[in-house]
Amino acid sequence: MATLSTDNDSLFDAEFLGRLRALFLRLRKRRQLKKKGIQNTTATGFTREFKDFRHYTPDDDYRSIDWRLYARLDRLYVRLYEEVQEFHVHILVDTSASMVTPFGDKRLSALRLAVALAYLGLIGQHRVSLYRMADRIIEGLPPQKGQGNIQRIIDHAKRLEFGGMTDLNRCFSSFRPSRQRYGIIFVISDLYGRDADEAKDAVQRIASWPGEAHVIQIFNPWEEHPDLDGEVELIDVETQEHRKLWFTKRELKRYEEVFDLFLKTVEHTCKSRQIDYQRWCTDQPFEDAFLDLLSRGSALASGA
Repeated sequence: MATLSTDNDSLFDAEFLGRLRALFLRLRKRRQLKKKGIQNTTATGFTREFKDFRHYTPDDDYRSIDWRLYARLDRLYVRLYEEVQEFHVHILVDTSASMVTPFGDKRLSALRLAVALAYLGLIGQHRVSLYRMADRIIEGLPPQKGQGNIQRIIDHAKRLEFGGMTDLNRCFSSFRPSRQRYGIIFVISDLYGRDADEAKDAVQRIASWPGEAHVIQIFNPWEEHPDLDGEVELIDVETQEHRKLWFTKRELKRYEEVFDLFLKTVEHTCKSRQIDYQRWCTDQPFEDAFLDLLSRGSALASGA
């Protein structure tokens, strides 16, 4: 089983955190002209944040007068607030062996994406939970709130153990996001199961989750277009099953067609059930892919 050791502190080094802050400044700049207010959801859990002052009028509630400001300026002002919807952001990270072996960049992308989403949730004053997907859903850290808790999220992400198998059906059927606060759920996984149909069947269960669901399917470019020729021995890193095959150009083309169909089937299944879906190839620029993920209407981005 592979784990993140102290040698992998570069996953969230100062350079990455600097890029993360710059990324959110870009996101905030995109949305700074939008009027903030109550989100269009049926959720509970609103808070009030101070926005500005304006002159008092006879129609205003006298309880909104700022008396300290009156004492200083000898003029009546009222405090203006905006309603901010509190979300519960759930981030599910697949920690199966196929997410780390033989392509460690899948783990790197998954963890950095999870931390970026958590950071966005924390700066928006939402509750954030980070889960590990294995043979079941494991929550090793209580829900966090407040930007100052990003280091706790990072430390927890570093400690996540990768290895073994992920039971997609069991994970998705047993997961129960809270209905007390509007949920935004992100599933970060390669969605590899015992067979190609497991992902399709499992994803259908996501449609029953309350809230807004996103599926981010991570893969290495080699998995989409492998460089194979002649006799090869393939090993399933999760089941340790061995299989010898002879690869010609025809078999290679057939493999690429099957893999492409696998991706398209998952995408179609998600979209037919109003689940947001994004392919995340590990060789694409992180910032561009992350902004693309949020630009498709996630409520999480509306408060950035």
